[in-house]
Amino acid sequence: MIKIAVYGKGGIGKSTTTSNLSAAFSKMGYRVMQIGCDPKSDSTKNLMKGVKIPTVLDQIREKGTDNIKLEDIVFEGYNGVLCVEAGGPTPGIGCAGRGIITAFEKLEELGAYETYKPDIVLYDVLGDVVCGGFAMPIRGGYADYVFIVTSGEMMALFAATNISHAIQNFGNRGYAKLAGFIQNSRNVENEDELVAKAASENETTVVKIIPRDGAVWTAEQQGKTVVEALPESDMAGEYKNLAEKMLEVMKDGM
Repeated sequence: MIKIAVYGKGGIGKSTTTSNLSAAFSKMGYRVMQIGCDPKSDSTKNLMKGVKIPTVLDQIREKGTDNIKLEDIVFEGYNGVLCVEAGGPTPGIGCAGRGIITAFEKLEELGAYETYKPDIVLYDVLGDVVCGGFAMPIRGGYADYVFIVTSGEMMALFAATNISHAIQNFGNRGYAKLAGFIQNSRNVENEDELVAKAASENETTVVKIIPRDGAVWTAEQQGKTVVEALPESDMAGEYKNLAEKMLEVMKDGM
């Protein structure tokens, strides 16, 4: 089982990238589980035909922590991808990061990985702040590798650098490794050079440059990934190529 955390600033296209990766990996024959670790709880909706699934925290609030079953929190989406959303606290009450911790603990308690036996687990993690629960995939021994989605925009690069530093801080404990940046292009001036420079400064590389393409919007209007909605498109090919490159990077790092 390969466990991958995909981090990035909110709004950078992290969930779009992750869900298309899940779809691409599934088409390659892998059993995939995607776990949304963002209070917005919309990581997996384009794998579920645009429908937001019940979150772990919602189910605990409704049924009580001792009455939850795997089928209450794990849902099968496009091409068999297993979808989970950690969820967030009631607005104004509690810590969003705590939802991630609770979800991870519940999945382990219920034996989710042993039951479903995924080949690849993708954690889609908000990276604006790397503290508490949001750092769990890095420091908790959950993820093996971290990929950071960024663009050439200043705040996206700032977040990418913060995430890189957090990974380095935990690196000597044998936790997740930084495997590279994924450039989700916004067509800002000198974007390729800016992202490459930031990657180099953080002692990593740009695994792939994803072009800006209207196919993403078209697919999401249907509540689908590009891989599902437009499988023969150039953009679907870009995500499939990204999946292949990530596997190569991780193989080299093993």
